[in-house]
Amino acid sequence: MRPPQAMEGPAAAATLQPPGPEEPALPGRGPETSSGGGSGGGGSEDNRDQSVTKSTRPTVGWVHKGPMESATAARADTGAALRLGSIRPTAGTPLGQMVAYPTDLTLTLLAMRRRSRRPDPELQQALRARLRLLENDTREVAHVLGELSARLLSIHSDQDQIVVTFKTFEEIWKFSTYHALGFIPHCLENLLVDQAFWLRAPEDEEETAVEVCLEEETLRLMHESLLMQEGSYFVLCPDHGVRAATGPRGAGRGPQGGAASEVDSRTPSPSASAEEVVAAAPELLTPFHQWALRVPWDPVEDSVEEPVAPGLAMTAGGLAAAVADCEGSVPEEMTFQVGDLIQILGARVPGLPWCLGQHESSGQVGFVRMRHLSLEGQPELENVIFLNEEERAFFSNEGHFSEEDAKQLLRRTSEPDVCTTYSLDRLEEAKFEQPEEHEMPPLCLNPEPSETLEKVKNVLEQCKSRQACPEEPVSWGLHPVASRVSSLDTKEEPSFRLDVEADWTDDAEALGSMLLSLNAPGYEARFRGLYTLSLPGLGSLADEEQLAGRLAQARGTAKRAGLPMALARLCLLLGQLCVRKLKLSQARVYFEEALGALGGHFGDLPLVVAVYTRLAAIYLKQKNREKCAMTVDKALALLLGTPSHVGSTEAELLRLALQRAVRVQSAGAEARACFLLAQHHTRFKQLEEALPFLERLLLLQGRLGPLATAWPTDGYLLLADIYGRKCLPHLALSCVRVASLRARGSLASALRSMDLVLCHAPRLHGLRQAAPSLPAQLTPYLWQALTSPAARTEQTLRAALYASLAQVHSHHGQYSRAISLMIRAVDAGAMASARSVVDRLVALAWLHILHGQSTVALHILESIGDAAVASEDQEGVVANIMAVALRRTGRTRRAAEGYYRALRVARRRGRQHDQAVVLANFGVLCLHAGAERLAEHYLVEATKLFARLPSAECGCDFTQVLLRLGHLYAGRALAEQTRSCYEWAFLVAVETGHFKSQLCAVQRLCHFYSSVLPNEAQCVIYHEFQLSLARRMADKALEGQLLDTISQLYLSLGTERAYKSALDYTKRSLGIFIDLRKKEKEAHAWLQAGKIYYILQQHELVDLYIQVAQNAALYTGDPHVGLELFEAAGDIFFNGNQEREKAVSFYQDRALPLAVATGNQEAELRLCNKLVALLAELESPQEGLEFAHVALALSITLGDRLNERVAYHRLAALHHRLGHGELAEHFYLKALSLCSSPLEFDEETLYYVKVYLVLGDIIFYDLKDPFDAAGYYQLALAAAVDLGNKKAQLKIYTRLATIYHNFLVDREKSLFFYQKARAFATELNVRRINLSPDPYYGRIAWLASGPPS
Repeated sequence: MRPPQAMEGPAAAATLQPPGPEEPALPGRGPETSSGGGSGGGGSEDNRDQSVTKSTRPTVGWVHKGPMESATAARADTGAALRLGSIRPTAGTPLGQMVAYPTDLTLTLLAMRRRSRRPDPELQQALRARLRLLENDTREVAHVLGELSARLLSIHSDQDQIVVTFKTFEEIWKFSTYHALGFIPHCLENLLVDQAFWLRAPEDEEETAVEVCLEEETLRLMHESLLMQEGSYFVLCPDHGVRAATGPRGAGRGPQGGAASEVDSRTPSPSASAEEVVAAAPELLTPFHQWALRVPWDPVEDSVEEPVAPGLAMTAGGLAAAVADCEGSVPEEMTFQVGDLIQILGARVPGLPWCLGQHESSGQVGFVRMRHLSLEGQPELENVIFLNEEERAFFSNEGHFSEEDAKQLLRRTSEPDVCTTYSLDRLEEAKFEQPEEHEMPPLCLNPEPSETLEKVKNVLEQCKSRQACPEEPVSWGLHPVASRVSSLDTKEEPSFRLDVEADWTDDAEALGSMLLSLNAPGYEARFRGLYTLSLPGLGSLADEEQLAGRLAQARGTAKRAGLPMALARLCLLLGQLCVRKLKLSQARVYFEEALGALGGHFGDLPLVVAVYTRLAAIYLKQKNREKCAMTVDKALALLLGTPSHVGSTEAELLRLALQRAVRVQSAGAEARACFLLAQHHTRFKQLEEALPFLERLLLLQGRLGPLATAWPTDGYLLLADIYGRKCLPHLALSCVRVASLRARGSLASALRSMDLVLCHAPRLHGLRQAAPSLPAQLTPYLWQALTSPAARTEQTLRAALYASLAQVHSHHGQYSRAISLMIRAVDAGAMASARSVVDRLVALAWLHILHGQSTVALHILESIGDAAVASEDQEGVVANIMAVALRRTGRTRRAAEGYYRALRVARRRGRQHDQAVVLANFGVLCLHAGAERLAEHYLVEATKLFARLPSAECGCDFTQVLLRLGHLYAGRALAEQTRSCYEWAFLVAVETGHFKSQLCAVQRLCHFYSSVLPNEAQCVIYHEFQLSLARRMADKALEGQLLDTISQLYLSLGTERAYKSALDYTKRSLGIFIDLRKKEKEAHAWLQAGKIYYILQQHELVDLYIQVAQNAALYTGDPHVGLELFEAAGDIFFNGNQEREKAVSFYQDRALPLAVATGNQEAELRLCNKLVALLAELESPQEGLEFAHVALALSITLGDRLNERVAYHRLAALHHRLGHGELAEHFYLKALSLCSSPLEFDEETLYYVKVYLVLGDIIFYDLKDPFDAAGYYQLALAAAVDLGNKKAQLKIYTRLATIYHNFLVDREKSLFFYQKARAFATELNVRRINLSPDPYYGRIAWLASGPPS
């Protein structure tokens, strides 16, 4: 049963009524409904996550749709569409007023065209069919939804819906994030659509996509319900303050965790307007904000002297004017007058009281209170998130794709094995092609063969003319070498090292030189290593105590010498050492000394940031409220407002900065904090911790407007890499797809996307383990790379991309499209090296062979040979493929010569695999020519060579050779050799892990053990393995067929246990046929189940299953299917031993009229024969006469002499039973007249014996003519003597002796027949022969005792 639907909105929640009949039944097409969510009046849109908005729209983030009415007519039938869960306050209703929460969420799948926004019926039907298959086996759907943090409840394929639920706050938070980022549709695309969906070119018809619609209000209410269950949550109050609340009536506590201020949950007065009610209701924060605020509350008393208006934009840089006088209380704070101009350094962060500025006239740098400044102008969002080029390049540096990486990737995707190794010719791949026939290329895709050959010759001429010129390397504009090292850690940057191992006591000059170097007034790149916790520049001392002592000595010297910057840097190092040893108080002293030594000097800004952040982190850990109030805000202003700095930043400070941004609802500050947190965790390889911040950053970027920049693409690709490392392949590929659709990409991003697809696409098939080596999902990114500026100008790159596209299409069987793309690759790569040109031409020729155009392939290969530009190994490949094409066009002699040339090249180069392939091709050629013995020799030699190779080098070629050899042995009835070859092929296929080869080998073994050497047990075993392969390859049609076959195998075993197993397999096949909408097979499966129930004598279910089978057959509308099924239903009872009379109804009333209506005379004859036999057994010979005459007429019409003889015989038998002796005699004689002469088989002679015996009985007993009866008996005797049947002779001699003794009164003949009978009786050990009339005679008047009347 389907679970009740989730609540659709506040109105439904309040009334608890099912949707009315007037509501629209089509999802996603209803009118707009009002959203009754209770939002705080005046609240900024920035604090709302896209996943918790109040309108329903597709998950695809760049498409905006109207709300969806999900109350369909089908759901109206279920009654109340509300699942009662916990109790909630409705939107716009005080928290004390309660209604029920929804507990499930419905996802509706829509197939849409991207540009026109119109539905795509074809794709919609494909989605529905796929959902139907998954409805009974939900493992794959549950797995994908598990990646999306949702729990599957049910699938409703008829409505294109999936129902999910959530159990924890974390689940709904993650799902909401994926929904807002647009990942959900692409995850389901990878699950529901086939590979052809991705293979469309940009010039094809309009691109289609899968969209997922869900009820946003339901998602919001489920989020609210889970928060209520957890007990504590955060709300945005009407005064724009964020408060913590517990339960519907719980008291809140202020942002700083001080005295709790109660969240107003009082019931509004009845006179309050709806607007007042909505404005008075606190609004729940989004899931991410709920999670972000769960960190320990800010221990600092609210340092913002005045309320901060929500939603203020974060500003970066710019000139500000002072609006008040200010006297700095500490050296770090700036002193200025009203009207002074101050240049903001970095950014001004809402929610923080301080920012860093520089006085325009005096040049002083220091902290400035933001309330004293007036800013002009608003910068772009990108300039708020990233404050310098180093930050802007962070994502690209983290995952950049080098030129060497790109070349390796394209070599993997564009160079097929056919260019480097010999290819095996398969006899069954293509039909014999006549050489004189002209092959027609596909219309509108490929040029004419003459144009193709002209292009090939031109390319080869250019290649030949450039053969002496060396090829100049061309750059693609990517990084020259592969590197995963961030720009912060490049080796070119100088590094400062302290010589702490020197004896500074004796060598004061060395110490002084070092201190002078450390006393540099500004920041230098060589100081970078000093500001990190890893301390890379402190020499090689293993004893940190000794190291601390040397640094303390240097500190003292710097202090005495009055070197403040050296003192500050040394104190920073000493403090970091203390932090590592968890000596926080001592570290605090060092950091405070470093801050004092700086004295308000900001020349080395990274040093100031490092000191402030470390000192603030210690104050937070020690919960020093007074010191925190003086330090934390300034540290946060430095972190968020100045460019990223070297060194390790305490994550809790950044989390506190994020918390401040959430409180003031500043999207810019939140994005900046999320970037810094993602950067921090990524640099320290804490990818799990970086994930939520990177997701939120990309979400904010999408919400606040698209940017003409590449960083979002790099961010999405980094996110995809993190998902992949977490074994979330669907999310990884969805992230890559969203990156290509939403953000501006580059060649590097397209190639990196391909790399991620190749890495993670095979994991999509985790449940079935059969994944394509070149997934179709590569296609969009290859086309994207082709549109890049580098691909437009660099022909070598363009050629590689086109060749890669051709290989992807070829891998998925689209040879026509692959040929077109490979021609483009050849054309674009005309100026490449000779080897590359020849390789692509060889690949093009092979594609033509696979497409059945061997003549075109021959011309291409001959052109390569005439140009003489191929290397020796390429000549062998060309000779082998040319021989394959020659064999397919019937030129056997030239093919043999080509194979011989290829074999010589392979032997010269020592390529054992290629030698084996050529020998196998020789065997195929010999089979084609009819020389089986010679073919066996070559195939055996190839097998010997393959057997010496490692299995990894054999590939699937060894399996194919063994299967071909086994087929050859099977044709010669060599069962043992056949079995050995097939089983060896199966073992090789299993070892290499090639699923298609395993399937071929198992299919041959199944046929062998069912037909060649029948073995029921082995047959069942291999069919079971074939079934497991079909499941792993997701071939539902093959799976259903195999289940049906296995059911038949178990049924043939004839035991009760086997019958039950057969029933189980039949029901499983039935489920698949129902899902596939194969009504004919479904009908036969229902009937098969009914037959098994009949055998198991569960008669109460037999009629039910047969009736459903009839309904399924009638649903097809095909009378031939109905005829076949009705006859099969009758056969169940006809071939059984119970309730046989039911067969008459199926034959006579249902199947026979269909046979007459369709003009199927063979079926009509067959049914009439069955009815005649059945009615005779049911003691209804009179009814059978009509069908016997029809059968006779049909037999004569069809010219079927055997059925005609059968019809005459059955007519005779029926008339005999009805007492029509003369008619019976007539029809028996007609049957005998149709027998072949002379008699060929003993069975025919035996038939004569029986029929003449019956004729004798009819004449003697029914027609009262002993004389004629004696004649028929003698004819029967002649046949029995000819047959040598002694029992029949004994019987006939006895009857003749009786007739001649009692009726014809011929003593001599009577005695003769009696003696013959006695002799056979003695021989057969029959003790007594009775010559008196049979007791039956007494019932015949003319044979009764006494005188005649």
